[in-house]
Amino acid sequence: MYNNHPLYLPSSFFIADVTPNTLISTFPRAPGTSDSVRLKCREMLTSALQTGDDHITIGADCDELGAQIEEYILFMSSSCTNSFFKNTDMKYKNRIRSRIANLKDAKNPNLRRNVLCGNVPPTRIAKMTAEEMASDELKEMRKNLTKEAIRDHQMAKTGGTVTDLFTCGKCKKNRCTYTQVQTRSADEPMTTFVFCNECGNRWKLKISLLFCVFWLLNLHHLLN
Repeated sequence: MYNNHPLYLPSSFFIADVTPNTLISTFPRAPGTSDSVRLKCREMLTSALQTGDDHITIGADCDELGAQIEEYILFMSSSCTNSFFKNTDMKYKNRIRSRIANLKDAKNPNLRRNVLCGNVPPTRIAKMTAEEMASDELKEMRKNLTKEAIRDHQMAKTGGTVTDLFTCGKCKKNRCTYTQVQTRSADEPMTTFVFCNECGNRWKLKISLLFCVFWLLNLHHLLN
């Protein structure tokens, strides 16, 4: 009765249930390409997505996912250069390489799984930064390094003792400020944070307790 109505849509048009096996079909399929570079990139992305057995368990279409990721990366690279024509320049290739490396990373399986099951869609993975794609372990390591760098900066610059016993490796001057801290267990050498008051250079070094005693005795002798 309604088959000839201009707004009639067949029942097959509607998706009743989304399961892992049909998840990829809910997105528009990536357009085809005859470009050899793009085809190779799609192939490598597909291979990266097939690392391990997760793609089998989830039932994802890795070929289609790889094609979609490549398509969005190409679009983004062209947008960044304000180019009307899509091109496979160095920016495009670097983005492709970074996606492949992170998707294949054995220490970062969660990224690959999230892409395979749709939690991270192709549009998202195409524009993620290296920091965003990194594994939880690497993120924690970077966080700790940042904290340590901030602490080094603060310890060397504030609350220290002015001395001329250290020579800056950068400006070769010896007007410095130092602070000694026991950063680890008591049986390990103390850490000395040094700040050059001339050029702002900072460095740290490990000094044993015996050396500290010898150094302080020397200092006492010089002052008297």
